[in-house]
Formats: sequence, C-alpha cells, structure tokens
Amino acid sequence: MSGVLGAESRPLARRGFLRTAASVVGAVVASATVACDVREYARKHGAKLQLSIATGGTGGVYYIYGGAIAHVITTYVPNVAATAEVTSASIDNLKFLRDGRADLALVSADAAADARRGSGAFRAFGRVPVVSLARLYTNYYHLVTLTGTGISRVADLRDKVVSTGVPGSATAMSAARILEAAGIDVRTDIRQQELGIAASVEALKDGKIDATIQGGGAPMGALLDLASTPRGSIRLVPCAEVLPALQRLYGETAYYRADIPKDAYPGQREAVPVIGSGTLLVADEAMSEPLAYDITKALFDHQAQIAATHPEGRNLTMSSAVSKSPVPFHTGSVRYYRERGGWPA
Repeated sequence: MSGVLGAESRPLARRGFLRTAASVVGAVVASATVACDVREYARKHGAKLQLSIATGGTGGVYYIYGGAIAHVITTYVPNVAATAEVTSASIDNLKFLRDGRADLALVSADAAADARRGSGAFRAFGRVPVVSLARLYTNYYHLVTLTGTGISRVADLRDKVVSTGVPGSATAMSAARILEAAGIDVRTDIRQQELGIAASVEALKDGKIDATIQGGGAPMGALLDLASTPRGSIRLVPCAEVLPALQRLYGETAYYRADIPKDAYPGQREAVPVIGSGTLLVADEAMSEPLAYDITKALFDHQAQIAATHPEGRNLTMSSAVSKSPVPFHTGSVRYYRERGGWPA
C-alpha cells in the first residue's frame, strides 16, 4: 500500500476518468446521484475503481494513517481499491488533487484554506476546488530540539540552524508563519535547512541543526525513534505564545492551541502547548456523491482498524470529524453525518 506519486504514477480514477464515467452513465440515467456513481461504471466495464491517496513522507503520520485508510477502502468499499502514495505532503497533495494525479489526500487545514481561496502558495498555481470528507485529527506543530541547546521558546531560534520541512509541505509554510509571528524572518534571521522529519532527526543526532519545526500527529514515528536513542534527549519547545498573531493573520479555523499529550514521547512528563491545525481527508468537489458517502462510512464503520495502525486513529469521532474545517464538506459526507445525527443543526 505504498508508492511514489509522480509522473509515472497515474491512477485510473483521475478527474478525467471520473468526469467521463459520470457523463456516460448520465447519458443513460437521469438521476444525478446514479449518474455520478462511477463505481457502477467501473463494475460494468469489468474494472475496479483505483483511487490514489496522497499522504506524506514515510517518517510522518500522514503516510501511516493514509495507508490505513487505503486498506479500509480497498477491503470494505465495493468495486474500489486504494493506494497510499509517498509525497512531500499537504501543498503538493493539493496540487496533485487539482491536476487529477490524486483522488484523495491528507492535508492540513491551513493549506486547504489557502488552496480553496487560491492564496498563499496557491496564488500562482490557482484555486483548488477542495472539499473535506472528515477532520481526522490534530496536526501538532512540533518545535523540537535537544536538551542543552538553550532553546526554550520560538524567539530563541534567531541565528540558529533550523530545519523547516520540505518544500511543498504545510510544515514548510506554517513553520515560516510561526517564525514570522515571533518576529523572525525565515530568509534572513535563521540558517534554514529544508528537511523532512526523518532527515531532520538524523541532522539533530549529528549536530548539524539546532532545531526543527515539523507538523504531524502525536507521536511521530521518527521522533519516537530519536527520543528512544541514547543521544535522543529531545526537548519539545512550547510555541503557543505566537497563536494570537497567527490567528489575526490566518483565522481561528486554520490555527488553534493544541497540547501535545503528556507521555506522547519517552521522557515527556507534561503536555506541551503548541500550534495546532486540523488534518483533513479531502477530495475534489467533483468526486461522486455515493463514493464520498461510502468512503466516509467506511472510516467510521472500521475506525478500530485505523486506530490499531496509529494512535491518532482513536481521535476520529463524529463530532471531531465535522469541526474546525476551513473548507466546505463534500455533500456525500454531509449525507452520512446527517443520517448518523452527527451534523451540526
């Protein structure tokens, strides 16, 4: 259930296929709901609908969680198979979604908001017609250093060597915003490294960087590994003090206070207040209504299997799934939530 999303990874269910399927069925059946059921189109033509799920790097939570979603979809949604793809995460995932190179994506709410508006990193790329199927869990922006560096707040990163995440990720975008909110210019006030979570951990071990800002669920596998090694005396630095400035600039649904739970990592004796942003499962708004409904249903019917794959799966609830999304929900997902009494009145 893994692969590399790129020019050679071309899923059957790209937007062109979805639209063609809908139009063919629509020429025969007038009902809009039936017309959009591309699974039935695939079944009639002897094919299984192939969905590509854009996730993140192998050291983060997106890839693990996305793999669990792919397994649930493949096992329990009729005539559909899904594959989790390794990517640079949110910003690239949203671009893949718009280009038809992914059908579903795990993204942070802050990046989704920019994509829907066509702002920020999407100003030149253009608006993405992204909709949410569910808010899965909180994306914690971890500010990580080792003990002994003297870093105890965001302002202490000035003049330090800091990894801010790979280009094309929401981590890179939000790390720059967090630094900006503390009065630090990522271009001039730090010595920036653009590394993913796994590479950042290795750089911390080797003393090549002083700190890293990485977004993800808790715990992040690469940080667990670091905290469990003899040289891994990590310090999670509180950064919630910059929240008011972030919310003034980007809104309360994009960023909010979140506490990394006590004991999420070895040696962590108390909760750490940081910046949070929701992790959303999203699709193009053109996805068929029945397909979005069935995917959402599968998430909740088989949540225990997702939770067995990663602890963040336990945080998927009906109430949390429909909260703190800065983009609209897919009509298929809304239908599911309403049937289960989970949609806000």
